[in-house]
Amino acid sequence: MSRPIVEFHAVNKTFHTGLVWRKRIEALKNVTLSIPRGSVFGVIGPNLAGKTTLVKALLSLCQPTSGRIVRLERPADDRSTLARVGYVHEAQSFPQYLTAESLLYYYGGLSFTPAHDLKRRVPMLLDQVNLADRAHEPISTYSKGMVQRLALAQALVCDPELLVLSRPAPPRRQDRAAGLAQSVRRLEAVRPCGRAPRGGTEVRRHAGPIGRPPCRRRPPT
Repeated sequence: MSRPIVEFHAVNKTFHTGLVWRKRIEALKNVTLSIPRGSVFGVIGPNLAGKTTLVKALLSLCQPTSGRIVRLERPADDRSTLARVGYVHEAQSFPQYLTAESLLYYYGGLSFTPAHDLKRRVPMLLDQVNLADRAHEPISTYSKGMVQRLALAQALVCDPELLVLSRPAPPRRQDRAAGLAQSVRRLEAVRPCGRAPRGGTEVRRHAGPIGRPPCRRRPPT
């Protein structure tokens, strides 16, 4: 039996604010969890519950105060594993002059994806997120929903083993959440380049129950 793709062992993260009267904020307190391969795992909670801090710790964007994080069977301090992780940020900031196609080639190059793989993968990903007919138009002409779908394709261009979505749809936008969920289901059914699934895992962060894409496993809020 394979090890979980993500493990948190008694993880704590404490911030201190203020210059004179120092205030101690516990963003994460004794978080212990494991995420098996091939699962969709949702983290749901109100603002200031620590969801963003948990995602940042998973992606090595901040260091825990104490505890241990394992990502892809390696300590989270080993940043080489990030090449096998796809990430969708909650607020995209893509160069507006690029087209969807050129953006995916650019990010594919940053992840050292072979050029012959990109030639097959980019058109297939654009088709799977329903952007094939707009592939050669500047991103500046896209709606917010289209940019979010492009972000999903960008996160998948390196064929990651772990996909992390930070607030995949804004609160109170049921339509955008439904569209994104449909794209994710389509991508779960058909992998890029016709490959068989590699046991990929998704971690999703949501602000609340409105418009959340379905997860097959969620921790308590």
